Formats: sequence, structure tokens, C-alpha cells
Amino acid sequence: MTIMRVLGIETSCDETGVALYDTEHGLLADALFSQVAMHADYGGVVPELASRDHTRKLLPLVDEVLAEANLTRGDLDGIAYTAGPGLAGALMVGAATAHGLALALERPVLGVHHMEGHLLAPMLEDEPPAFPFVALLVSGGHTQLVEVQGIGRYQLLGESVDDAAGEAFDKAAKMLGLDYPGGPRVAKLAEQGDPKRLRFPRPMTDRPGLDFSFSGLKTHTLTTLRAFEAEGPLDDQARADIARAFEEAVVDTLVIKCRRALDQTGLKRLVVAGGVSANVRLRERLEHECAKRDARAYYPRGRFCTDNGAMIAYVGAQRLLAGERDEPGVFAARPRWPMDTLTPPETN
Repeated sequence: MTIMRVLGIETSCDETGVALYDTEHGLLADALFSQVAMHADYGGVVPELASRDHTRKLLPLVDEVLAEANLTRGDLDGIAYTAGPGLAGALMVGAATAHGLALALERPVLGVHHMEGHLLAPMLEDEPPAFPFVALLVSGGHTQLVEVQGIGRYQLLGESVDDAAGEAFDKAAKMLGLDYPGGPRVAKLAEQGDPKRLRFPRPMTDRPGLDFSFSGLKTHTLTTLRAFEAEGPLDDQARADIARAFEEAVVDTLVIKCRRALDQTGLKRLVVAGGVSANVRLRERLEHECAKRDARAYYPRGRFCTDNGAMIAYVGAQRLLAGERDEPGVFAARPRWPMDTLTPPETN
């Protein structure tokens, strides 16, 4: 059996991730630098600043990961990088670095789909899910339900027609005066909220189908805030109650759609990945729904819910093993890249 040590590079947005994956021994080392503190001053990601920071941090992180694994660049058998979707400038930093290293080392290199990385991140765990399964990919840029029969064998079941769930969390946080990124901060504030005081709509759950929509929920949140402010200054309890109602609405919507997807496909395994998959209330509700259906939910470990190099190294290793390659020196960032255009590795 061919064994490969693959370096994974992730630079799609505001986190620089690097990891080393061995197809025999698993994940050897990983490192991540988050730009959250820098972008928080602007209330969201500034693409130009993100690209510059990836340029500064990427190669030092590569050296850090190799040192942790007690290896050198010459010990690498292949390099994988995020080719898209993401911010064009940030993607180009990772692509150019990966191709430069591959050219210097005379090693194969491959661009990987960012969401395929999230989709397969639970494969890095001690008890990975077996195929087939339903996957909920829920992050700042994507909310999708996918039926997964194997690597590269994906059928899109439903997706957001407007804002992704993570994007909706960020916008709600901004309305409530919370810092970026919004998801964890809204969730923390919601812990103090009264679940019975307000009830927000569960968008697109009153009709058949597996698509999502969160823009109306965002508008409802703003309308509620203005109604409170019309009566006087917004106090801490009101802010917490709004945060709780918002979080409950997003979680309920995601859970209802996951329940429908499991029932529609008849599958008993649910993978939940992406930044919003770290939400505690979401996990509790999905565990409850899966238990009622004799199903099981799978998640990546906490640090692999958000963007990371490990998921890119894993996917890259599977596809490099199958013989997939970029042409030497030929690469392009793909800010928009539909996942249903992916194909299975030949050996899958």
C-alpha cells in the first residue's frame, strides 16, 4: 500500500491553517493562526488584510508543523491547498505557496475544495462515520444538506437561498452590539435569555423541502430590536432575550431540516461540520433527534469545526493517492466552486 505524508494548507478566509497528514499514521501535527482579533476592529473580514496576514504567517506555520512532527520539507510526499471557495486574494496566497513548495521539492500538488474538507473533517476522529451519511455543512458562508455516498459522491439536498446560518449569527451579533465573530458571542449572551419571552419565526419550515433562508430572520431580529428601543434604552436582559430567541430559531430550523433529510434518505448517520457545528444547543438538539430515530450524529473535534489545515491535508491525501494532480505551475483561486461538480477519486 502506498503511504503518503501530505502537507495541508488552508487560507480561504481569516485563519491560516497548516497540517501534516500521514496515510498510515494519521494526523502528525497541525497549527492554526486566527486573524479574528485583527478583523474584529472592523466588524468583519477585510479581504486585503486577510491576504497580507496569510502571506506573513503561512511559511512560519509550515516550519512549525514540520518541526513538531520532527520532519523536514524533503520528507513530504505531496502538498494540498484550499483552491476554493473563499476570498480570491487569500486563496491565491495558499495556492502560490503550495505550488512554489511543490516545484522546489518536485512533489505533486493539488487544490482541494474547502467544503469537502469540512465535510470529511470527522474522518480525522477515532470513530469516523461510515459511508453513506447525511451531512449538514453549516458555516459563515455555507448552509447545505448533502447526501454523501463516498468521497466525491455528493448529492445536494438543500441549501440556503440567501444568508448562511453563520452569516446570520454575525449580523445578529452586530445588531446586538457584539464583536465579530458573532456565533459564539450570541450563544454566550443567549445563555442569560428567557426562552419563553420571545419566539422568532422558523423560516421555510412551514413548507416541504430542505432549503434554508435566514435573511427574514435577520429582518425580524432588527424589527424586534427597534420595537424595544422605541420603548426606551435596551437593557441587558432584553438583549439576552433577543439573542436567545434568535439562536433558538436558527437551531430549530437546522434541526427540522436535518430530521427531514434523515427521513427522506432513510440514512442513520448525520455528520455536522463547519463553524456553527460547535454550537452547544445545536448539538444537544441533534443528539435528541438522532436518538429518536436510532441514528447517530458525528462531529469534528472543536478545533476542527472552524477552518483548519488538517481537513485539507486529509482530503488532499485521499485524492493524491488516487493520482489526482494540478498541472505544475498551473493554479487558480476559485472563489465560487459548487461542490456538486466534484467527482470521486478513481480508487474510491
